[in-house]
Amino acid sequence: MTSEIKLDPDSSMWDWIIIDLRFHTKKSGMSYAAVARLLNRSYSNVSNIMAGRRKIKEEDAKKLDAHWDLGEHFTRLVRYAKRDGSKEWFREYLEYEAAASVIKAYEALAVPGLLQLPEYAAALIKELGTADAEDQVERRIARQVILSKTPPPNLYVLLSQNALNWPVGEAKVMRDQLAHLLEMAERPNVGIRVVPRSSGAHAGFDGSFSLIYGEAGDVAYTEAPGRGRLVDSPSEVREYWDRYDRIGQVALPVAPSLQLIREAMEAL
Repeated sequence: MTSEIKLDPDSSMWDWIIIDLRFHTKKSGMSYAAVARLLNRSYSNVSNIMAGRRKIKEEDAKKLDAHWDLGEHFTRLVRYAKRDGSKEWFREYLEYEAAASVIKAYEALAVPGLLQLPEYAAALIKELGTADAEDQVERRIARQVILSKTPPPNLYVLLSQNALNWPVGEAKVMRDQLAHLLEMAERPNVGIRVVPRSSGAHAGFDGSFSLIYGEAGDVAYTEAPGRGRLVDSPSEVREYWDRYDRIGQVALPVAPSLQLIREAMEAL
């Protein structure tokens, strides 16, 4: 039998729905086969839903609500989950970011948003093919105001060497962006270190993520294609802090990092 996917109902509405489905199925004394008959679905379809490998359809949620006399309980949950959850989580992340006292970021492919120039941000966002690209650039650049507030948060960035050498936009855009990194690194509240390719495989291969410390508590935000995930579970946040530290162990010290950025800029 295929193992069930590990669920996290505190971070995913879809996972919450699955946990709730299991609860009501057990409470009603129904088997998965009985649920399949009720929904006019195959047993494997229902089994995959309960295991977290497939999402329940709204029409099936309505049938379960009616059968279990739950009003529109599952129907509403499914409607909510079908919204762009990554945007919901990211908005919440931005609230933490705005109130942060310390921000730590590891970026595997690109310069982090808080250090991007408008032209660089535009070149990146353009490739997403979104209709509101200009608005997205403006919102991203507007976030950078937190670095100038009093007192500003401390921003510590671990940046993959790939972000320095992978061209984004025209040569001038990339050159200006690297020069901006050097300028920002002169601020007492900004630290930038580079993870060189010579370090080989390391703890950052799972992808980019950010960590925030502030009065509201510690959170992490991790990105993935098509979605993002805000993490506020203390145990999981500690795992991200540990991963950040392990990436830091293979990163260059500050002076060699800035020299590497300078060399990449001069090569353009």
